[in-house]
Amino acid sequence: MAHDVVAWVESPLQLIGAAEWAHAHRTSAAIAGRLTAQMPETADELLARGATFGAMAPYLGIPWGVLARHRHWLVGDGYSGQFRLAASVLRPRRITFLDDGANAVAFADTLTGRRGYSRPGVAERGLTTRIAPVALDLLHTRALAGRVDVFTAFALGDERVRALAELGIPVRFHRFEWTRASAPRATADARPTTRRVLLGSARPVDGHLDADLYLDWIAAEAASSPLTYLPHRRETPAQLAAVAAIPGVRIAQGHLPAELVLAGAEGLDVLTLASSTTTTLPLVLDGTGSRIRERVPGQRHRRRALR
Repeated sequence: MAHDVVAWVESPLQLIGAAEWAHAHRTSAAIAGRLTAQMPETADELLARGATFGAMAPYLGIPWGVLARHRHWLVGDGYSGQFRLAASVLRPRRITFLDDGANAVAFADTLTGRRGYSRPGVAERGLTTRIAPVALDLLHTRALAGRVDVFTAFALGDERVRALAELGIPVRFHRFEWTRASAPRATADARPTTRRVLLGSARPVDGHLDADLYLDWIAAEAASSPLTYLPHRRETPAQLAAVAAIPGVRIAQGHLPAELVLAGAEGLDVLTLASSTTTTLPLVLDGTGSRIRERVPGQRHRRRALR
């Protein structure tokens, strides 16, 4: 029943996944949305576009009360230590895993035992690691009863899908059908004013890419023709100021994820570093005559054209 479902989400992509799930299942879901960057704006935009959300509760930490009132959880981050703890204590009747970026593939491997229950690239310790076996046992128990499934836009591969099915975990794929269909023409003026769009990255902020190399790459792209820069939600004011100072770059206003900003646009040339958007945007922009070009500063570039 609809009132039994809550989406526990902490990023705009997870929130969009909840909207897609509700549309695909012709039902509604309450929302427990973590107060992180772009989340309030994304929630408002999805509601304006007709997302079938029920009660919406912003939270910090674990939303114990909201979770306890619902038997079916849509979970955005299966690796979360808070999810492991809450699931072990409250033991939801049913769990659906939504996309958490590229971790969708890694988490499928965790469910099937191909990799351990720890977030990729993170050295976990403390309660997070001690509670992991308890949470994983709950997931396998629920899966045997047909009460765990995956709702994803990411290609998991036939072998993973078969391995999940053997555990009793079906996979349902979506292609952002609702996101594309609900893109309002009325907000076309809010879309990029240039055909070329560059997606911002938090890699320099996280220390995974030299900041000067990043800015040099943007400058080189802007030198050929003007472009619109869509900031990443975790970019710092200092990094955005440096980008804004580059000739030929127009910083997009607003605080929405690229999937919502670009849905409904046509003929775009989108430049991006490797990220989950190389999976999501080809689906969102399918049939628009746009193209996604994955860039690697200092290396030969790869291009992905869309129909």
